[in-house]
Amino acid sequence: MVATKKLDLIDDDLYRYAVTHTSGGDALIAELVTLTRARFGDRAGMQVSPEQATLLGLLAGLVGARRAVEVGTFTGLSSLAIARAMPADGHLLCLDISAEYTAVAQEFWARAGVAERIELRLGPAAPALAALPAEPHLDLAFIDADKTGYSAYWAEIVPRVRPGGLIIVDNVLWSGRVLAPEPGDADTMALTRFNDEVSADDRVDSVMLIVADGLTLARKR
Repeated sequence: MVATKKLDLIDDDLYRYAVTHTSGGDALIAELVTLTRARFGDRAGMQVSPEQATLLGLLAGLVGARRAVEVGTFTGLSSLAIARAMPADGHLLCLDISAEYTAVAQEFWARAGVAERIELRLGPAAPALAALPAEPHLDLAFIDADKTGYSAYWAEIVPRVRPGGLIIVDNVLWSGRVLAPEPGDADTMALTRFNDEVSADDRVDSVMLIVADGLTLARKR
């Protein structure tokens, strides 16, 4: 695709303007963001931004998500947004390896009244994905976990997403490091390979958005 740049500068003031004109971000979301930062310090950077959460909820609603999977849950902001957009009988499978982080998520799922829509499984994600029914049944998938695992997660998820379903992948720009990966930087090298794989995958139509740390949306054909 030919690149046509339409916005030359996104500075802090313009970013804040965009965020203040984005809906969502209620008191529960604000509390979860604040708690995560206070309790986990620098690790709070693994949390999606509130505006990303709003976008995830909008996308889940647009595709009418009833069956979804999330790879990488952390303290639960993204899963909370997705689950809130699902019907009462929806099912969101969350895969993570940390009982510490996801304990926070479980608390906020319960407080939001969506805990019954969410199933949490702790352990490596790739085997859990491989154990899912092989037929296309997922409406939505969100990948936001270890970067070296992205290709494996993609390989398991794409065949299980229904036509018209959506796969969302976070951190695909990796703070710009994907432009010049350094030898030995396993995460960046994995992301550059993954991004190439997605753009060449004829099973999906995809777009990479300049949102937060880069967000890829891929619609199953």
